[in-house]
Amino acid sequence: MTRTDHFKKDLRTYLQDARDALLWKLEGLSEYDVRRPLTPTGTNLLGLVKHTTAAEAMYFGEVFGRPFEAPRPWITGDAEPNSDFWATPEESREDIVELYRAACAHADETIASLALEAVGRVPWGNRSEVTLHHSLVHMIAETQRHAGHADVVRELVDGATGQRREGGNMAPGDEAWWAGHRDRVERAAQEAGRAQAGGSGGGA
Repeated sequence: MTRTDHFKKDLRTYLQDARDALLWKLEGLSEYDVRRPLTPTGTNLLGLVKHTTAAEAMYFGEVFGRPFEAPRPWITGDAEPNSDFWATPEESREDIVELYRAACAHADETIASLALEAVGRVPWGNRSEVTLHHSLVHMIAETQRHAGHADVVRELVDGATGQRREGGNMAPGDEAWWAGHRDRVERAAQEAGRAQAGGSGGGA
């Protein structure tokens, strides 16, 4: 295996880790809970998967002349704004997850078949040229960002936390410990806020 092969393998591993983290945040939840908006801008778990499907399809499909043929009506020119970030009642969770897996499989074929130095062209915006290396780094960042969103949304839904099914990657502690920790953080924030307010009135 060449040095470049090792680079590609590492990048592919980190991308898959992010994909897995994003998907497992849906597990065990009701239809309502995977769709419910938990921020003022409507962030929800299933919408994050739907959006990332489009990104996988574009950055490893259209960019390298290998279009992902499955229908994605939410990214057409006449799609309503932000339609890739939420699911309508007619769109099933199973269909969205299956489409995401298919887009990832298509992406993996692109990754396997091209060299990291292979050049593609972004078909939107300034239509700049990008390498497969660049697309891999972009999708790792993109997917990990949305996996982080999913971490927070899932915790707000039912309190579940952790990076992976088999390991929480969290500090040890039961519910009482975490409640105490949160209270300690809140007290520290209030103290800092009071100190700032007390110091902002000075001046000659």
